[in-house]
Amino acid sequence: MLFFVVLSSIQLDSHIHKHQSLMTAYPPPSKGQPNNPLHGVKLEDMLTRLVDEYGWEELGREINIRCFTIDPSIKSSLAFLRKTPWARAKVEELYLWMVG
Repeated sequence: MLFFVVLSSIQLDSHIHKHQSLMTAYPPPSKGQPNNPLHGVKLEDMLTRLVDEYGWEELGREINIRCFTIDPSIKSSLAFLRKTPWARAKVEELYLWMVG
């Protein structure tokens, strides 16, 4: 019985040490932009939530761009939005209105 307790204690210490090293490898996100509501929100997450909320058809009516109206997909829309600042700004504005 004593052997089991010692072994369990060693395993527990090893487990705790492993998780502590993971915590130092990935520091918590900074709070450097408290006034920016989009800080830390990925474009893919924004687009996915908008599609879930509105659907592609309604999203295409709200923001009239081809990647939302003709054969829409997350992948093609992300590629377009990352290259087109004005379209990304419209998506961010609609997202802020939706969550606000």
